[in-house]
Formats: sequence, C-alpha cells, structure tokens
Amino acid sequence: MAKKYHLFEVYGIELEYMLVDTNTFKIAPKVDELLKLKAGELTADIENGDIAWSNELVAHVIELKTNGPTTSTDDLAEKFHNNILEIDALLKPLNLQLLGSAAHPLMNPTTDTQLWKHSYSEVYTLYNTIFDCKGHGWSNVQSTHINLPFYDDKEFEKLHAAIRLILPLIPALCASSPILEGEITGFKDTRLEFYRTNQKKIPELTGLVIPEAVFTKAAYHSTIFKPIKNAIKPYDKEKILDKHFLNSRGAIARFDRNAIEIRLIDIQECPKADIAICAFIVEILKALVNNEFCTLEIQKSWSHQDLYKILINTIKHAEASKIENLDYLKLFGLKGTASANEVLKHLYKSVKSKLHESHYQTIEIILEEGTLATRLMKTIVSNTSETNIINVYGQLKNCLINNKLFQP
Repeated sequence: MAKKYHLFEVYGIELEYMLVDTNTFKIAPKVDELLKLKAGELTADIENGDIAWSNELVAHVIELKTNGPTTSTDDLAEKFHNNILEIDALLKPLNLQLLGSAAHPLMNPTTDTQLWKHSYSEVYTLYNTIFDCKGHGWSNVQSTHINLPFYDDKEFEKLHAAIRLILPLIPALCASSPILEGEITGFKDTRLEFYRTNQKKIPELTGLVIPEAVFTKAAYHSTIFKPIKNAIKPYDKEKILDKHFLNSRGAIARFDRNAIEIRLIDIQECPKADIAICAFIVEILKALVNNEFCTLEIQKSWSHQDLYKILINTIKHAEASKIENLDYLKLFGLKGTASANEVLKHLYKSVKSKLHESHYQTIEIILEEGTLATRLMKTIVSNTSETNIINVYGQLKNCLINNKLFQP
C-alpha cells in the first residue's frame, strides 16, 4: 500500500512532450526508439534519478515525471530541463526533437496517429475500439498534471473543495493550443475543448469536467465511480479498465494512492513556465484550504454546473474571459465583474510572498503578456501559412532547449 501523506507535504508533477521531425516538423511516433536508446532495451518506464520517463497512449508523446513524491517544487524546473537536454542529445542522431505546447498545430490525427503498441497496449487498444482515438482530443494533446496528497476524508474534503473552485481559472493561466491543422480554432485552449467532448459516447466518464460536489470517499464512489462502472460494462467485457483510469474529470481522485490529480493544465514552452504555473496553483490552493478567501462551507456549496459555465468561457477566451458571476468573484474578495486575468492578478498579489522568487518573473510575464496561446497568436497574427506556423513553433523548440519563455 502506498505511503499516505498530509496536505501539501509532497507533490507529483507530470509533463508531456511530443516528438517531432527536425527537418519536416511532422510528429514522430518514435518514443520507443528513444526509450531503447536510454535503457538499452525497450521498457515503458525509466527511472533517471529524480525524474522518470514513460510512454503515453500515442507513440509520439513522452511523459517526464517526478520519480515518486517530491517535497518541493523549487528546483524542479532545472531537473526537468536537464532531462530534456539529455533527451535532446539522444534524439539528435535521429533528426528528432521534443516540442512543448498542448497541441501540434499541423498534425492530421486521422493519418498521423500511431497508438503505443507495447506494454499496456491492451488498454489503449480497447480505448481505441470504444472511442476511436485518432482524434485531436486523444492523439494531439500534451498536458501538465499536478498530484496533491490527502491523508483522510477530512483532508480530501478540503482539497477537493479548493481544487473544484480554481479549475475554471486554469485555462486563463496556461492555455497553449490555439491552432489545429493549420487553422485558428477560435479557442485559446482547444485541447480542453476536445477534452470535454471526446468521450461523449459515454458521458459518465468526463461529466462536466468540473467534479461533482462530493467530499468523502464513500460519496465519490457512489456519485462518480459507480455510474462510470455501470456505463463501461457493455464495452469492457474483460474488465481490464480501472475506475481511476476511466475517470476523466478535470481533477480526479486517486484513492489508490490518496491523491487528487489536476489534469486541466496545457503544457507550456519550457519547464520554467510549467513549474511556475504549478507552484502558483498550489499556493492558491493552500490559501483556499486555509480559508484565507472564504470558508470551507462556502467552497463546498458550489455546484459543478455553475463552475462549468465559467470554465467554458476560459477555454474559449483564456485570460480575456469575462467572469460575470459575482458570487464567484466574491469568493476571492472581488467586487463587480472582472476578467479572468484580473482575478489571477489579484490572486498572485495575495500569494506572491509564499512563492519562490524564481517564479516571479515567469508568472508576471504570463499575467502581463498573456497565456502562451495569446503570445503565439500575437506572433502568427493572421498568417497561418504552413511556413509561418513552422517558423513560429520553431521558436518554441528553442524555448524548450534554453528553458526560456516565448515572448513575441
């Protein structure tokens, strides 16, 4: 049984990157070759000191993650970046590179998708049978996940209540997927637009993305896990799919390891940005858990339907989204309507002193110059020619190697 930790005692961070061909910029389904180069043989998981590497659903995405729980996020950007540099050196002879951002802007998922064919492939194959994973919501998605522990029902109640409240703000901080198949989609966070609809065949899996207002393990099982289990029965005759794996809400309770995993964060251009965003989100959650903005009872009173309405707007408009629900703004001590960016600036001012100073500049660039999606659009403007898109995203590749933010 996994060791149990108390609130904010440890953290788990996961970062997903896509492999692209250096010459053509096309996605490269060759993660297995990378893992072979590192391990000397094909293996799904590699422990590399403080960071571990593993495969994902599709063959062109690799996940880097903290190798077990870590007690601090302060030095994680450097640790992840060192692994990226090591991977870059391994990939160079293959004419391949890693690329950040939540979606490849030119990938055609129908023709380019290759599922992972090795370990765990029976699960991926079944998912493909049910949903047809050759779609942007499955095969063209890279995200950042934050795993936060809880010790018991009392701590789960506080953490789940706080996480539910901030989920609608996350796209306003980290949207990075404004272009698909060479077209401006009209959504700053197109990854999440697909995320919320790609399992509509079995709606119980994703729900309304915002988890239901349940605050005990028993209530979670009856309200979320039981409907999922019943809905998947006709499709999973061999019973190989686990309820934790099937639950696709924007934050999922992992009672098998006493943690909640936040899944709505679009990956950024470099670990410096990813870790700063994670640290900022964690500090907002700490403030909520400590009742610095409002009481636990007020936090628990919010329905997933009302929070979902706010999320829909931030998925589309990111930081420019207008939040008109005055009760939501009141939660954080704000009066009158405000943009999502204004809410985030207010929260940053509230928690800045708790953040490691190495994160200041990164968060301030995002809050002043916009999400990565906004900065990309400022650079691309209306020129969506393949040449221009490749040129702009080529700058993103340099951001990853140099661990620097993208600034138009």
